[in-house]
Amino acid sequence: MLKRFLGLQWKSFFRAASFKTEIWIKILMGIGALYFILVFLGMGFGSYFMIKKAGIGDPLRIVNQYMIYYLAFDLVLRYMLQKMPVTNIKPMLYLPIKKSTVVNYSLGKTVISFFNIMHAFFFVPFSIVLVIEGYSFVSVIGWHLAFMALIYVNNFINVMVNNKDSVFYVLAALFLIAGISQYYQWFDITQYTQPIFDFFFDKPWTAMVPWLLLMTLYFSAFSYFKKHMYLDGGLATKQSEAKTENLDWLNRFGNLGTFLKNDIKLIKRNKRSRTAVIAGFFFIFYGMLFFTGALEVYEGPFWSIFAGIFVTGGFLFSFGQYVPSWDSSYYPLMMSQNIQYKEYLTSKWYLVIIATIISTILASFYLYFGWEAYAAVLVGAIYNVGINSYLVLWGGAYVKTPIDLTSNKKAFGDKQAFNAKTLLLTLPKLVLPIIIYAIGHFLVSPLVGYLCVALVGLLGFVFKNKAFKMIEGIYKKEKYKTLLAYKQK
Repeated sequence: MLKRFLGLQWKSFFRAASFKTEIWIKILMGIGALYFILVFLGMGFGSYFMIKKAGIGDPLRIVNQYMIYYLAFDLVLRYMLQKMPVTNIKPMLYLPIKKSTVVNYSLGKTVISFFNIMHAFFFVPFSIVLVIEGYSFVSVIGWHLAFMALIYVNNFINVMVNNKDSVFYVLAALFLIAGISQYYQWFDITQYTQPIFDFFFDKPWTAMVPWLLLMTLYFSAFSYFKKHMYLDGGLATKQSEAKTENLDWLNRFGNLGTFLKNDIKLIKRNKRSRTAVIAGFFFIFYGMLFFTGALEVYEGPFWSIFAGIFVTGGFLFSFGQYVPSWDSSYYPLMMSQNIQYKEYLTSKWYLVIIATIISTILASFYLYFGWEAYAAVLVGAIYNVGINSYLVLWGGAYVKTPIDLTSNKKAFGDKQAFNAKTLLLTLPKLVLPIIIYAIGHFLVSPLVGYLCVALVGLLGFVFKNKAFKMIEGIYKKEKYKTLLAYKQK
């Protein structure tokens, strides 16, 4: 039966509609995976000697001290990026196939996920180095097995809390608070977690504890999915109470107001669109990495513009790049109506402009770090409004990925949203303002660099009508390709 499931999975992979068109994306993903493998290998072989050279203590104890953050970051990364394996069980429910077999296969696919395997490229070489350096072989094996079990514990925690945003946000907030508290020396969580991880080495038999926890989580997940594997329950469409909102004050704007009302309702009522708003809000604090001097690598003169673009453009990028995918569920109906593309696009443009202005106002606390910090934010906002607002709408015409508004999966990106055209449009979004700033910065002064970027952004308003005419033509050209893409599952 396992061989049959693998055969079906193989055929599904090669028969997918996006396989031939997205094959080069899969190649790039493979290269990215190879890069992370090399990074983890370097960490595995080199971290012991780097810690020892720094003279900050026993390398094993230092690794154990910060391992809680390693596991926390792994869990957060899994929730945001790890794609849950999906098995189409509807055709199997009336076949003589045991439910336990299907559930075991689905859960088994998570075990061989790259998010699990990549950790071995750190723990295996690090364990080898420990043994070579004279650490007890039995103790190292116990420590290694304990942490590999904890990695898989993270895997099944992610499976159990999949799409449970409240649980994810609480856990992420707790670890974020713990990290900030330790940075400012208010509270050090590692004082309580390090002894537990040290115990895995000092008492190797304690490695059984995380393995018992892993088996408990596996059987809990197995029992839950097997229990809900029936059409009337686990696969039933979720019903929810509908609420009406008038938003009559937008009626004065005619058809534009109608589109804005639809967008506001979409954001308020759907999980995925709310996530875009939340992501845009948190991007406001992204500049803290650049303007506080927390990371030396971001202290160059060009990074301030880069930060300003993202601080004010969080919603612009998280929402704007998926126009018209937000309307994919009813896009065919819209296209059958007498709707002007210009009015549709203008409503999206106003939405991202309003969000950019709000972000700029909320980011006024960067004045605390000096006028140059907030100048970068203001200039980034002007460039986003005058240039990037058009570019994200332009790029959206080539993003033909339907969005499930009820799910947060892929809320931070989808590989199908990246293609040659959208990648090329990234250059004027991020690279061009840095180049413009560099010209003014080196030829005259940093202030002139900021003024040059702002001037380019202001020029965008002058050519607004021409920009919209061009973008409208692109959407019309891609219309039928987009409709066809939205029909595919």
